[in-house]
Amino acid sequence: MLRRQALKLGSVVLSALTLGGWTLFRNKAGTPLLLSARDDGDGKHYAVGYRLDGTQVFATEVGQRCHDIINHPEQPIALFVARRPGTESYLIDLRDGRLLQTITSQPNRHFYGHAVIHKSGEWLYATENDTTDPGRGVLGVYRFDGERLSHAGEISTHGIGPHQVSWMPDGETLVVANGGIRTEAESRVEMNLDAMQPSLVLMQRDGTLLSKEVLSQQMNSVRHLAIAADGTIVAGQQFMGASHETAELLAIKRPGQAFEAFPVPEQQLQSMAHYTASVAIHNELRLVALTAPRANRLFIWDLDSAQVRLDAPMPDCAGVGAVADGFVVTSGQGRCRLYDCRKPELIGQPLQLPSGLWDNHLHLA
Repeated sequence: MLRRQALKLGSVVLSALTLGGWTLFRNKAGTPLLLSARDDGDGKHYAVGYRLDGTQVFATEVGQRCHDIINHPEQPIALFVARRPGTESYLIDLRDGRLLQTITSQPNRHFYGHAVIHKSGEWLYATENDTTDPGRGVLGVYRFDGERLSHAGEISTHGIGPHQVSWMPDGETLVVANGGIRTEAESRVEMNLDAMQPSLVLMQRDGTLLSKEVLSQQMNSVRHLAIAADGTIVAGQQFMGASHETAELLAIKRPGQAFEAFPVPEQQLQSMAHYTASVAIHNELRLVALTAPRANRLFIWDLDSAQVRLDAPMPDCAGVGAVADGFVVTSGQGRCRLYDCRKPELIGQPLQLPSGLWDNHLHLA
């Protein structure tokens, strides 16, 4: 979907388009703004924005480590969402990095790292934990009033430990990756590994459950999502079972079909160290990319045929997002890279961005 936005970033007039699930506001040079959470060598936390040519737009110090980022469809602002079990998320002005508001979670709640904004620009939904019933998943509902957010209620995610939430292409149906793991307040310690309940949920904005599906392995925690323009859902998992087991770490739900394992070769599954971090779909090129930071590997497959297009080493590869030519990938330990995916041979090149200390997600705005 193509639409024009009357936004200014400095003196640059930006145009907006949707690519691979991301909203890209591009300047005249066609350079998107890469948003991510990043630490420094002293362990301080930052919300950062960089052009892909390495130009720093802002680096705003924040009190708690952030995870995912979502930008407003009409205003030049974005929410940097607290990493689980954080209690602060930060509304940032994308023009200069000014901190507009610190959003504090409600009593007996903490953030799970992800959120979405409705296409109207009025409503925001954030995955949260009910710590009075540890792991009971809710979506905190927040309302925009100009450049500020206020809490307006919550709805159930129909599962335990919700992680990422995304929109289906209609912009009204929510997809929730319920990780299935119970955790207490201010903790990342798993309480129920012998009784996990991971699920993929589709629900209406009013909380009405449309479907709830599970994978074959109970200890396979559904975590991260990418949604194609045709409604195909791809999910990345983190397996909590025995090290010798092989787990379905990438799964897919095609329109009208069941949620099932994506046909990843067993050798690749075994090489992922039971952990995936970020997943992205490139709509135009029909590709899906997945990062496996504990295994120091980046994977790209053809979305339709499941053909392996890339299986490449990359130290602590973290966030991945679609751009016009392919995918941008950040790293927790090494250089960020751009992979050109337009030809049969996928070519990676380093970006002039700071090396290392990037969080597991990036967002292109």
